[in-house]
Amino acid sequence: MPLHIVLFEPEIPNNTGNIGRLSLASGSHLHLVKPFGFELSDKRVKRAGLDYWQHISLTIYDSIEDFYLKNSDKEFVYFSSHGDKTHWDIDFKDNLFLIFGKESKGLPEEITAQNSNSLYKIPLHSDHVRSLNLANAVSIVVYEGLRQLSL
Repeated sequence: MPLHIVLFEPEIPNNTGNIGRLSLASGSHLHLVKPFGFELSDKRVKRAGLDYWQHISLTIYDSIEDFYLKNSDKEFVYFSSHGDKTHWDIDFKDNLFLIFGKESKGLPEEITAQNSNSLYKIPLHSDHVRSLNLANAVSIVVYEGLRQLSL
């Protein structure tokens, strides 16, 4: 897997379904960290992921602590509208973990504060928009990573 998509506490089933489809299309592994704002069996997840959901490379974690425990030797980059660097500044490499927060609040403040050196944003060119839809943001970052990796 060239890239790993990590969703901390996703809340919207349609976004998770679309990101699942994106993970399959891009050859990425999807990591979902509980609690979720929905059930994975929710028909909206399946509908957004179409009939691809059963083919997705997926790992589910019971908590953020569980995720970090099982991936302590991995390299992470984090995404927040509060990042100082843009996603174009990332030196993408195989097996990089791309970590995104929940739709309503993003990543917890303690995570962004502890990881400020690896905190990135997608630039927005309007003061009227505070953030992008999660599925769109993940798509932008993943395909920039694939471009840099020449995949």
